[in-house]
Amino acid sequence: MQFRDLKKQYQALKSDIDRGIQEVIDSSAFISGRQVEALERELAAYVGVKHCISCANGTDALSLALMVWDIGPGDAVFVPDFTFFASGEVVAFEGAVPVFVDVEEDTFNLSPDSLEEAVEKVLAEGKLTPKAVIAVDLFGQPADYGRILPIVRKYGMKLLEDGAQGFGGGIGGRKACSFGDISATSFFPAKPLGCYGDGGALFTDDDDIAELLLSLRVHGKGGDKYDNVRVGMNSRLDTIQAAVLQTKLRAFREYELRDVNRVASRYTELLSDVVKTPVVPEGFESSWAQYSILLDNRQERDGLQKALKQQEIPSMIYYPKPMHLQKAFRAEDCVKVDLSVTTGLCDRVLSIPMHPYLQPEEQDIVVDAVRRFRA
Repeated sequence: MQFRDLKKQYQALKSDIDRGIQEVIDSSAFISGRQVEALERELAAYVGVKHCISCANGTDALSLALMVWDIGPGDAVFVPDFTFFASGEVVAFEGAVPVFVDVEEDTFNLSPDSLEEAVEKVLAEGKLTPKAVIAVDLFGQPADYGRILPIVRKYGMKLLEDGAQGFGGGIGGRKACSFGDISATSFFPAKPLGCYGDGGALFTDDDDIAELLLSLRVHGKGGDKYDNVRVGMNSRLDTIQAAVLQTKLRAFREYELRDVNRVASRYTELLSDVVKTPVVPEGFESSWAQYSILLDNRQERDGLQKALKQQEIPSMIYYPKPMHLQKAFRAEDCVKVDLSVTTGLCDRVLSIPMHPYLQPEEQDIVVDAVRRFRA
């Protein structure tokens, strides 16, 4: 059994993926081939924004957004404490301070109440200037932008939507990666929409931001790549990865998103009476990057993971350590508010196999193992 079965997905899409890769090889347009711009148009249309700018990976996507806003020393950027390291890393890399915000236990996403408390404390201290919020669409579900956006606007900040895990999710019919002033995603292979290497993209409705991103991702180019008008980076999506993503996006739209939600619904139906299962609020839709259950404590969580491993059932802990306890941030002034929800989640969370190709009989093996452990 695979945690996220990319082999099974490839077998389903093999002929189209192989054809797309071969077309790139035949053309020898390995960098900036026609498939890249075609994919960007398809992604922008799917998300419902004017511009999609692809890049080399999801971390670069976040960095490029912060570069556009000239985030740097003396600035505070607010980041969920319960997320992957890159969400805070990019802030520190630009010389700013990531200020960590607690999350809500039911959805694992940024707590608007904790966010506003953190902003007020930063303002009261007067050492840093609140500049931006990075809201993460964790495990496939968009953050609560209906509550987050008014706070962002109230304090004159920018919103960067980190949709690396949330691509395909939505709120009220509006797709993830459309909520930020700039939104970013990752095409890491295990993401809801993944390529066969690294890849990423940014989304915006702002024409000027799009033009600047196009420059920054190719060494700050001007009219051509030898006319460098600013300092940028080298962050282009390879053409082969674009060709893979074109095929995968079609499958994602046509049936994968539907099927992964069917798998999630069945897990919830079969497990909600024995463990705490994920909550998707009314009007929200998840793309289920992970299906994460909560146990009572670390000992029980670790015990279940061991029991699953003995039965050759893969599982993962996302995330074992809060951001504010990472050694890399110890010298930063990152903590302003209580972060106890995150700390508790890190002791209790466990993700079980989850993907659109998971069969009912495979699910039954997982469910049976969890239920027998809790019996």
